[in-house]
Amino acid sequence: MSKCLYFVAGEASGDAHGAALMTALRQLGPELILTGRGGPRMRAVGGESLIDWSHGSAVLGLWEVIRNYGYFRQQFAATLQEIRDQRADAVVLIDYPGFNLRLARALRAKLPRVKIIYYISPQVWAWNRRRIPQMAKYLDLMLCIFPFEAELYNKSGLRTIFVGHPMMETLNARRVSESRDFQLVGLFPGSRSREVRKILPIMLEAAQRLAAGRPGTHFEVAAVSEMLAEEAVRMLSDSALPANLLRITIGEASATMQRAQAGMVASGTATLEAAFFRMPFVLVYKVAGPTYLAGKILIRIKHLGMPNVLADREIVPEFIQGKAQPAAIAKEMLHLLDNRSRREQMIADFDAVITKLGGGGASETAARAILEAIG
Repeated sequence: MSKCLYFVAGEASGDAHGAALMTALRQLGPELILTGRGGPRMRAVGGESLIDWSHGSAVLGLWEVIRNYGYFRQQFAATLQEIRDQRADAVVLIDYPGFNLRLARALRAKLPRVKIIYYISPQVWAWNRRRIPQMAKYLDLMLCIFPFEAELYNKSGLRTIFVGHPMMETLNARRVSESRDFQLVGLFPGSRSREVRKILPIMLEAAQRLAAGRPGTHFEVAAVSEMLAEEAVRMLSDSALPANLLRITIGEASATMQRAQAGMVASGTATLEAAFFRMPFVLVYKVAGPTYLAGKILIRIKHLGMPNVLADREIVPEFIQGKAQPAAIAKEMLHLLDNRSRREQMIADFDAVITKLGGGGASETAARAILEAIG
């Protein structure tokens, strides 16, 4: 009888990683039934049995979750019922810790026979390591994408495998042969609407200051969707940056990172992509005030950007919340654009960080581990 795997992913990055994992599972076990909740990429692999709930699930921050509490409570109950009705043999939880950790705990209590596998570890090592022993009680397998995570989880008794970072298998295919444009600066304001609204205006003001002090500099905004590109157009019209100095692209972030001399990047996976493509950058991040205050209380790490976390020191300047000031960002960008030794040192640090993420094949490694776990 075919095994049924139920997937849960709630954001664009999880949808991409989930689709790659499902594709690998299809190749290794074509008889598998793949269902669950994710985004358009996962639905393209899983078909109609997979619900695309990406529009409602991708909220950002504590305050936004509180405002949408009723929606998430409803979706939580519906997800549990779907897993029960479909008699899933295993549930594969992909990142999205606010929802998925609660779901794992509920599953262990209500459906103890179901295997619970977590792919792309929630970053509890950043905000609450005491949760790790609790997670060991209701998870059967953890699949990590950062090497230091496996050591932490294995100490708790939770079976953990480092599979490598899934971006490594896709970014190599996105390499372009174009040379860098000494005058081009890339702007990467994030993949979610709330992020873009908070961060892009700061980047645009910094760009305006940079253009005023460095004639000839021009810019590209990397939008992940047409909707966010339209938002970027509106924000540009409200900024002092001349429209002829900025181009907005859709779905071309990797190419922009390889063309740009330097960039401004929102916190997230894009920071590792920039490191992979050896684009010097500064990290810019801002969220709603209540979310930031809650995070300041909870987060117990020195750095926000993953290149800095992996290096255990600040190799990328971080401009977060109140420090995200356009004048300071523009000043640092000038250094990255025109100081050769500064650029070369950052690129060398990037190379050291990227070697820690494995050589590729994370999705296949994860798929094989899942098949072994479900027997």
